[in-house]
Amino acid sequence: MKTLLIAYHSQSGASAQLARAAWRGAVMEPGVAVTVRRAWDAGVEDLALAQGLLLVAAENSGALSGGMKDFLDRTFYPAIARGLVLPYALLVSAGNDGRGAVRQLERIMSGYPFPAAAEPLVLRGEVGDAHLDASRELGAAFAAGLAMGIF
Repeated sequence: MKTLLIAYHSQSGASAQLARAAWRGAVMEPGVAVTVRRAWDAGVEDLALAQGLLLVAAENSGALSGGMKDFLDRTFYPAIARGLVLPYALLVSAGNDGRGAVRQLERIMSGYPFPAAAEPLVLRGEVGDAHLDASRELGAAFAAGLAMGIF
């Protein structure tokens, strides 16, 4: 059984909705257990138990949300010390255009030995059905890739 960790940070509730939708897609894949943690509550132990990581973050003032940055800051050195290598994907809830948050996260992740499993998914504006569908599809695709050993 493989495990996908979905770590999210949400202040307004938008990223939490997207994380739940990604979870709904991912749990449809047999052979993949899905763990969802708020970024504040997740740590290197969660990473050590996972074979994949889906980061769901908000764009705040054109940058990566502070809660997600905190998670990445707290886990960076411990993950490297443990030799963790996890494929990751990024889902951004953007009120602006999301590029700043994506750039910042990709810069941070370039120091982790974690390869990107997919292009970042940036969902702009208020959360609607199209956003939830896209999040569900990303969760399902990521879980399927883990199950098949693609990532």
